[in-house]
Amino acid sequence: MLNQLRDIVEHVSRVEDIHQALEVFVERTCDAINSECCTIYLSNHQKQRLELMATKGLTFSGERLHIGFQEGLVGLVHRTAEPLNVAKASLHPDFKFFPQLGEDVYQAFLATPIVHRKRMLGVVVIQQKTPRLFSDTEESFLVTLAAQLAVLIASEQQQGNWLLQERKSSTVTGLSACNGIAIGPIWRGNDEPLLKDVSPASAIDIEKDKEWLLVAIESALTEFRRLRKQLDSDLNKDALAIFDLFTHLLNDPKLRGDLIKQIDKGDAADWALRQVIERYSNHFARMNDIYLQERSQDVRELGQRLLYFLYHSQAKEIKLEKPVIFVVNELTTTLLASVPRDKLLGVISLQGGVNSHAAILSRALGIPSVIGSNLKGIEADDRHIILDGYSGEVLLNPTAKEMSDYQKLLAEEQEVRSMVESEVREPALTSDKVPITILLNAGLGGDASYSFFDVVDGVGLYRTEISFIVKQAFPSEDEQVETYRKVLAYSQGKPVVMRTLDIGGDKSLPYFPMEEENPFLGWRGIRFTLDHPDIFLIQVRAMMRASVGQKSELKILLPMISGVPELDSALSLIAQAYHEVALTHPRVKKPKVGIMLEVPSMIYLLPVIAKRIDFVSVGTNDLTQYLLAVDRNNSQVSELYEVVHPSVLMALKQIHDACRYSKIPVSICGELAGDPIGVLLLLGLGFKQLSMNSANVANIKYVIRQSNLDDLEALANQAITKAYASDVHKLAFDYLEKRDLAGFVRPGKH
Repeated sequence: MLNQLRDIVEHVSRVEDIHQALEVFVERTCDAINSECCTIYLSNHQKQRLELMATKGLTFSGERLHIGFQEGLVGLVHRTAEPLNVAKASLHPDFKFFPQLGEDVYQAFLATPIVHRKRMLGVVVIQQKTPRLFSDTEESFLVTLAAQLAVLIASEQQQGNWLLQERKSSTVTGLSACNGIAIGPIWRGNDEPLLKDVSPASAIDIEKDKEWLLVAIESALTEFRRLRKQLDSDLNKDALAIFDLFTHLLNDPKLRGDLIKQIDKGDAADWALRQVIERYSNHFARMNDIYLQERSQDVRELGQRLLYFLYHSQAKEIKLEKPVIFVVNELTTTLLASVPRDKLLGVISLQGGVNSHAAILSRALGIPSVIGSNLKGIEADDRHIILDGYSGEVLLNPTAKEMSDYQKLLAEEQEVRSMVESEVREPALTSDKVPITILLNAGLGGDASYSFFDVVDGVGLYRTEISFIVKQAFPSEDEQVETYRKVLAYSQGKPVVMRTLDIGGDKSLPYFPMEEENPFLGWRGIRFTLDHPDIFLIQVRAMMRASVGQKSELKILLPMISGVPELDSALSLIAQAYHEVALTHPRVKKPKVGIMLEVPSMIYLLPVIAKRIDFVSVGTNDLTQYLLAVDRNNSQVSELYEVVHPSVLMALKQIHDACRYSKIPVSICGELAGDPIGVLLLLGLGFKQLSMNSANVANIKYVIRQSNLDDLEALANQAITKAYASDVHKLAFDYLEKRDLAGFVRPGKH
């Protein structure tokens, strides 16, 4: 029946209208099992009943049929969440006859629940008038179909469709892109032409279309330079690098060449633009790394701006009389930068991701932002709404009490922000005077700020792969030297940890595509570079050459080390690179070398490698993922990815204790280091070096200054005895709350 299963799934997936899709489902399922009746019921949890949504075989009078959760065989399947197969339904003790069907009883009965991620969505039923027990094959077939159906229904419900229960309040929820609260009127202002709406068209005059495109590129370049200059005083240097990235891409001969080639094939400029941009964008979208996935949106945004300038000679000026909450189809950096900051209270974007450059820019500007398709019901009627950037909620019709509560929270938030930012230059000393080293995670993008180098103790992680990804070929040694020299110069004499190329599998290069069935366990990090020693040697030589004459100390970090042979091979190549550089640069210093501990196997090998390395940097993101066997980017299991899972805390404790015993300096460079709750636990476990994104520095330094290390040690010791991550989280949250610091996690409604 496998072919029939594929046939049903294929036909259902082709139908855009969900109601028609269900009709196709029941029709074809009846045919596949050779039954007389197939029915789909969906759960209405608010009214505690199952509502008939599609059927072949049932005819009934009056209103749409519904069955209570406690009624009949369908209700039984819903309650038990198990398939039910009976030859003669009328003899079953839970059988109930519904007279409104107006026909004889169906006897043969097979039903299975529709379940998605532990949530009961409904029941699908197969029936026949002649008594018979359905075969195991037929039952398995229906269970498999129900699993496919569950994904379809869950997707629709996530978009706000088929929520049979009435909403208790007019609140819609998205994803938080930037923390904060905004209260004010809605304003919609995104009427730009959309790249996805461009239709195939041929060029009437190929040379004119080429000229048309080149003029648009120059107009876009001019705008990006203007916006960068306009925001220069408001943003940190690395957030401004967003506009530098756009400029770099527009000046890239490969992109221009591909656009021109497409026009030479006979396509009109706008149609050529859409095809090339979608090709580039899809390359990033296929990557598993969430940061790199969302570079796909940056490429689309670039295409959008080029399309705009194909149709307009200059950018439209946005004029607003009063501050507003901006509602857009998709938040873009140019759109965000075009709105006067004093008129922008918050942003709601119906599309996009929380790691897009536009979201990064909103965080750099401190603009509360929420992103998500569930927000599409928001209309531009100038009414006042509440945007909660902490929870991702938007209150469309707030009550007087909700308005009062949030206004109080907003006042408190502004007071705390002002206080924290005014103290950002204060040292990170705990209340019992223990110094904590605060480092930056840096790389091209909004996750590090060169202007922050004077308030931190150095760079704990510089991601070198980003400069490889934005190019169309491996960067030369000289190009890399120039890039690394700038970073070392900006760091003002403080140490810089540069991670060697962490590419492969989930982060492929445009000019070196790689496809694997399981990229997270595949050819990535040090595994890739050891297989290409030429690439590794060029990069390490470039780092060392860049360090010559610099006040800042260079340290080299090796990613994805899983065994001693890999480490020894990498150290051998680094020694070779050092001797090669020393021939022409005798003043070069041999850099310290450490490993990024993200593969659990290395926890047990720390005593073995202690004399081989100079430091350890713990990548909590991947370490957590590997320890829990959870892909945090997979929506099916992402809820199992728990950063304060007891096993993760115990692993971190073992790492700290092993490093202390072997006298190896150890730091944390994963997202846990920038999370106030994570920081409490890390300090309690003994970690004294934390590397984080620039957006978290002020808050984390403040939380550290309000915390007592003895108390945190007791907190961590208690946390590692817990069985549930939720219990660990509550422990840490209670600690924050008792010290009036809970607002750093999420403000409570008083």
